[in-house]
Amino acid sequence: GPPLLFSSPPQDTPSDVPTLAPLSLGSPLADRSPSSSARGTDWMDSRNSSIYGGDSFMGGMRKVTSARDLAGYKGSPPVALWPGGAKVAVQIVLNYEEGGENCLLHGDTQSEHLLSEIIGAAPLQNERHANMESMYDYGSRAGFWRLHKMLLKYGVPVTVFAVGMALERNEDAAAAMQDAGWEIASHGYRWIDYQDVAEETERDHISRCVEIHKKLFGKPPAGIYQGKPNIHTRRLVVEQGCFLYDADSYADDLPYWTFEFGRPHLIVPYSLSENDMRFVTPSGWSHGDQFAQHLMDTLDELLEEGH
Repeated sequence: GPPLLFSSPPQDTPSDVPTLAPLSLGSPLADRSPSSSARGTDWMDSRNSSIYGGDSFMGGMRKVTSARDLAGYKGSPPVALWPGGAKVAVQIVLNYEEGGENCLLHGDTQSEHLLSEIIGAAPLQNERHANMESMYDYGSRAGFWRLHKMLLKYGVPVTVFAVGMALERNEDAAAAMQDAGWEIASHGYRWIDYQDVAEETERDHISRCVEIHKKLFGKPPAGIYQGKPNIHTRRLVVEQGCFLYDADSYADDLPYWTFEFGRPHLIVPYSLSENDMRFVTPSGWSHGDQFAQHLMDTLDELLEEGH
């Protein structure tokens, strides 16, 4: 996955735009106050800004002003100044969704059917799915704690994409994430498809996530990965005002800025390729060695490319 190392917007950015300092993987996010005068060092080499000319480059990263940017870095990505001269920064994401999936007990009209060991699972309309519910229960009852123990044992820094309703239903797990020093980003209020959800409902769900984070962790989330967004999601995220970045993009290997909604907004692209969900997809893996080899091959290629 992509890194959680950010730069500040350029010096001529309006004063109400949040500032960012370079961050270490897994460390708490820097001062997120919009009025902060602190300015971090741009993590992209500013010498590369000339390849785009004028003000089309922001803080070393391409400034995107249209709804879709098909040009990107035009085959010449800027040099990422990772700490220690590293060529690649890796973000390890733990998705915490159990308790926020489709279920009649959550007010839904159908059961969950995605990401389970049930081959060919289909949603049950107006019925509960006992096996599906218990598989999701395993994630919060046992799976999370096994991963928590392993990650702490090896000192692996983690970003958690946490569904708001799931956090509400298991505050012990939420406390363990915080005590571990992990970054806890939002994964939406529900683990559902927001494609056809009314804008007012989605806006309310995003606001609920912010309030849940304030209650459980004492601060709003800095990042969000809705996971199953729609074309309005990013605007609603930016309007919320507290998010420094979202990960609802698969468009690049490097972070990039957008200006679609009147202020700088950082995109930290996610990956569904280097992702264990492929254990439950038709063209996925059948055992851990395949997953590990794929991750190593990907890292080797990125190291060879140097970004």
